[in-house]
Amino acid sequence: MSPAIKCLILVAIVAILFVTEVIPLAITSMAGAIACGILGFIPSKQVFSGLSNSTVVLFGGMFVVGAAMFYTGLAQNIGSTVVRLCGKSENSLMFGLMIVGTLLSSVLSNTGTAACLLPVALGICSSANIPASRQLMPLAFACGWGGIITMVGTPPNIIAVGAMNAAGIEPFGFFEFAWIGLPISIAGMLYMMFLGKHLLPKTELSADQDIEQEVEANETSKTKQIIAAVILACVVLVMALGIKGITLEMAAVLGALVCVLTGCLTEKQAYASIDWVTIFLFAGMMPVSSAMDKTGAGKLVAEWAVQLMGGSPSPIVVTAVLFILSCGLTQFMSNTASAALLCPIGIAISKQLGADPKAVLMAIAVAASCAFATPVGTPPNTLVLGPGNYKFLDYVKAGTGLVIVCFVVSLVIIPMIWPFFP
Repeated sequence: MSPAIKCLILVAIVAILFVTEVIPLAITSMAGAIACGILGFIPSKQVFSGLSNSTVVLFGGMFVVGAAMFYTGLAQNIGSTVVRLCGKSENSLMFGLMIVGTLLSSVLSNTGTAACLLPVALGICSSANIPASRQLMPLAFACGWGGIITMVGTPPNIIAVGAMNAAGIEPFGFFEFAWIGLPISIAGMLYMMFLGKHLLPKTELSADQDIEQEVEANETSKTKQIIAAVILACVVLVMALGIKGITLEMAAVLGALVCVLTGCLTEKQAYASIDWVTIFLFAGMMPVSSAMDKTGAGKLVAEWAVQLMGGSPSPIVVTAVLFILSCGLTQFMSNTASAALLCPIGIAISKQLGADPKAVLMAIAVAASCAFATPVGTPPNTLVLGPGNYKFLDYVKAGTGLVIVCFVVSLVIIPMIWPFFP
């Protein structure tokens, strides 16, 4: 049996474990990296090379900077203010929640954004006598599509950039994702306002459920909120400008250090704010991606895929197929895992066709964030499941149409901005 086939069997096992989550995602990922070393796909010294990858440092820094917004109460205040300005009618409240969810999640953790806006939304729904089930799902969806707008908005975007760097391809810029992220966000909001809302359930919540969702407000100083806002703005600005000598990860870590030094959050809170599952999942999949390249497994999958699509398929067909595959996987497994699994395959297929891989990678990254059709596709979806008293089918009803909208918008916009044959 060739090394390429052995590597593909390993990747298939990793994919099954990702989908079923029989064992934790991070353990699956790191075990996959160790297996690559044991089987000789990569040198043993490269097994844990993912942990020293600059993208891992970028993840960690941005987790801390984003957490400062929540620990100081700034994110909660922003959410409360916007929603208060929008009024208490069902439509205006939905619009306000989606706007603030989209904007905050574009530069902060989508999970953290949903978590801080959840009690705000529940409190307003209660006072306005509006079923929370009409508001929480649109909020979760907005936190999902908002992350597409910037490089640091969601892990799949960073993973796509990491894969490009590893393959020697010029990576996407910080705001380059906005070319597709903004159209998807606008289309998503229009869909939910005019069609999706009719597919949402009208479930009244019990008093106990409301009480469970009450979150104690911080008595935090306005000064720290201002400092947190300035730090985030500076980090984003430095990343966007691409200042020579200051890398993305340097800007993120410097911002994180300043957050701790200024007291926006404690050292302990900074450590706790890092999503170690994402860190280890990414770090483990980097060596697996390298193994797919070195053993020829990625090239083999690319050849099979091209043959199945007719021998010389149009790049738009490849993009559509990989979007559907990535989107399908992300409904049931981590979007980080979906992107990490498919990005190297997308690069290999693009090379096989002689096409620029940017469009394919963008499609994979965007699709990995379109986890709207199940409650387990993304943390914000899971977060509102109990408070909204939703059923699995509620997500299928409201989210499937949204996925289709994102698919259509992506197939129109992506080839225009990133041509296959520039």
